[in-house]
Amino acid sequence: MGARVARLFRNFNLENRVHREIGKAKPEAAPRHQTHIDPISDAIHKKNDPLLGFLKSVYVESKDPTEVMMDYLIKEERRPLISSLPGDPYGIVEIIDVPKGKLSIIEALQALNNHKNAPQTWTLDKVALEYSLDLKDTKALLEHFIPFEVKIIPPKTEDAKKIKDI
Repeated sequence: MGARVARLFRNFNLENRVHREIGKAKPEAAPRHQTHIDPISDAIHKKNDPLLGFLKSVYVESKDPTEVMMDYLIKEERRPLISSLPGDPYGIVEIIDVPKGKLSIIEALQALNNHKNAPQTWTLDKVALEYSLDLKDTKALLEHFIPFEVKIIPPKTEDAKKIKDI
């Protein structure tokens, strides 16, 4: 009921109020600032004959690369994948080879894990040779990346609460 009363007061004498508002004098816009034309901007838009002559004297020749050159650019050396995940994980297309000098994520984790477990057998040189990497990149990989290590800490006392199997 309150909405009906509010609507009556809102719409009361609406047409007269609208005409009164339209009939009021409009506020004037603020005056515009005067623009100054710089001599530099004037010079930019004028034709400069010496520069135009230099531009006309420039001649560029280009040739398409030959097929042999294109084959070399397109074909990069690749090596077969050493290790991969079993099956089709997460619907990702299985990778069968990678460019030389690069690793897949699985190979990187495998190389890091091998070096961590047996650093005497999996030396810097052997990892670089096995995965076709540069020594500099292999050194940075083995020095700065460490695979996760899961440690399960047993409780200190027998009185500690344990979760029982249901």
